[in-house]
Amino acid sequence: MSQPEDSLVPPTELTAQVTEGRFKRVLGVPSLVLFGLVYMVPLTAFTTYGIVTQLTGGRVAATYIITLVAMVFTARSYARMSIAYPYSGSAYVYTQQTFGGALGFLAGWALLLDYLFLPMINYLIIGLYMGASFPGVPTWIWIVGAIALVSVLNIVGIVSVARANFVIIAVQTIFIVAFIALSIGAASGQGVDPLLPFTGNGTVDGFIPLFQGAAILCLSFLGFDSVSTLAEEAEDSRRTVPLAIMIVTVSAGLVFILLTYLAQVAYPSNAFESADTASLEVVASFGQQWISTLFIAGFIAGGLGSALTSQASVARILFAMGRDGVLPRAIFGHLNKRFGTPVVPILVVSVVSLYALFGDLLTLSNMISFGALIAFSCVNLSTIKHYFVDRAERSGWSVVNNLVLPGIGFALTIWLWTNLSGMTFIVGLSWLAIGFVLLLIVTRLFSRPTPTLDLKE
Repeated sequence: MSQPEDSLVPPTELTAQVTEGRFKRVLGVPSLVLFGLVYMVPLTAFTTYGIVTQLTGGRVAATYIITLVAMVFTARSYARMSIAYPYSGSAYVYTQQTFGGALGFLAGWALLLDYLFLPMINYLIIGLYMGASFPGVPTWIWIVGAIALVSVLNIVGIVSVARANFVIIAVQTIFIVAFIALSIGAASGQGVDPLLPFTGNGTVDGFIPLFQGAAILCLSFLGFDSVSTLAEEAEDSRRTVPLAIMIVTVSAGLVFILLTYLAQVAYPSNAFESADTASLEVVASFGQQWISTLFIAGFIAGGLGSALTSQASVARILFAMGRDGVLPRAIFGHLNKRFGTPVVPILVVSVVSLYALFGDLLTLSNMISFGALIAFSCVNLSTIKHYFVDRAERSGWSVVNNLVLPGIGFALTIWLWTNLSGMTFIVGLSWLAIGFVLLLIVTRLFSRPTPTLDLKE
């Protein structure tokens, strides 16, 4: 017999016990939605625009539709599991509490892959675009400066992050409105076929490239899941976090589709000087210097915002794993008494992010998608296990709600996962192998249980 969801975890003050200090519950739905949107970056559609345009023959908007459909099912599973387990840790906690500590650790380890790489890709983008705008300043200075700024804001606390998010979204919104107006004007002047972003320019045919592009574009949707990492800092988290997850997923997906559609009809070409910075060529085609300047400002603001929120998320996952004893508790399992933030995990992420000085955009994009899709698959399966199997909610609509819909989400994420490149699998599976070795060390070859989150106060 199923039991009320409230009986699964202590009510009201659901913050789990920590080694030092507690998170402060200060975030409502607007702040959570802003966090997720800033993490995803409305302008992130331009990050891989050139790469996916060339891969799909100009069908980026169609590819985003495929990706959004796949992500809605998974976002729904995240929303439901955030009700069952309203704690920091995201897929790590959900899988751990549903399938046990060992699988939970591996899911969290996979999640770390994309969460660690996402700040890197933002710093790399900041370096690329600022380097293009100010060629006299070395790229590494922009990257290191951005890492330092983001780290300080995250250490100060989540409220400072929320305030910065509002400014970042405002700047991007101004650009989006201007871009829509100019691109419509450019498209009408050229007489471009309005179906071009869905039919393509003829350079690439077939559906397989769309699937491959969708696998890359998954990184654009990393943000709805990051909302779940703030469950211990959200007011009335069982209500606010699931609602924010769905709002972020759908609204961001629609923005991505609109922006890439307009970009293609305004600049119907996939011949770029550099695929990594193709969006600069699209914006420059309008012939207005002010819009190029505004785009750079919005894009850099978006990169900083995404780095800010992604670092906050991965630091909280590292903290959750340290709190459980899976990672060294003395290093990762403490909150700073003054700021109430996981300072050491934040600094660790900052050091790892220095790899942005050497990485390339396509490799980082693929690695982010690899880790994300593994985590997404685990959360879909956790939803089935928790609600359909463990709680035996199988009557009427419950079959669709607890089995069919998360099952579709699982199938779609596996399908996207198989469309990643071979090199991505080599690096990704190597990362999982390292995680498995670490698990063997922590459990002493499974001679003792894997440490797990204690849900008791």
